[in-house]
Amino acid sequence: MKSATSIVRDVVTHLKTHGSAEHAAGVQWFFKEEVRSHGWYTAALRRYAKTLHKQLAADQALLLDVAERLFASPVLEEKALAVTMLQPSLGRFGSAEFRRFETWLGLVSSWADHDALTIYLIGPMLVTDPRRVKRPLRWASSPSRWRRRAAAVSLIHGIRRGMFQNEAIAVTKRLLADGDDMVQKGLGWLLREWAKHDPKAAVPVLMAIRGRASRLVLRTACERLAPALRKRVLSKQALGTRR
Repeated sequence: MKSATSIVRDVVTHLKTHGSAEHAAGVQWFFKEEVRSHGWYTAALRRYAKTLHKQLAADQALLLDVAERLFASPVLEEKALAVTMLQPSLGRFGSAEFRRFETWLGLVSSWADHDALTIYLIGPMLVTDPRRVKRPLRWASSPSRWRRRAAAVSLIHGIRRGMFQNEAIAVTKRLLADGDDMVQKGLGWLLREWAKHDPKAAVPVLMAIRGRASRLVLRTACERLAPALRKRVLSKQALGTRR
């Protein structure tokens, strides 16, 4: 078996060779910050990730090492590939891998790789072992915008399954006044998923925060509510909230 360095070199060469320059140029439209892209479409990247997983799955240490090196790259597809190639092995990962993925939050460079990491790896691992949910509560107070966003987004997988409602309330309280739009969007996303899957539990929370929540958080949270509930939360009294 080749070394992780050699495998990563081959993977990057493949990504560069088979990407679309036209698509790479168009990717920038979705980001405020400057990003780098090889110009791959999601379906093709997922197929390649599946192939890589089959090749490396027998050696979990090597699989993780290759993925970590890819996630450390500044290129979108390399980061996305790192996450996607690990998904089939999620059931084999434990506390050591969770701690390792937590360190990857320090390698995040955009909302895209952040959300891939938190939605597809960290979130499911919180559900597998709910004792880990203490970690997102700590991230909510981090100086890092990406850890604060992760505090909300990592709970989505569980909130869709009726879990982590107390933690969602705690994270909401800590992030409600956060001035970073990436954090606000992450919080709005969490509340939207909660309101979609359990409006009976979520709407009282939205009513309680509507006078203090930003318009961004409140409107995002209400997107999937029934019209009558949405109107109730977004009444004129609520629209005196922060921008």
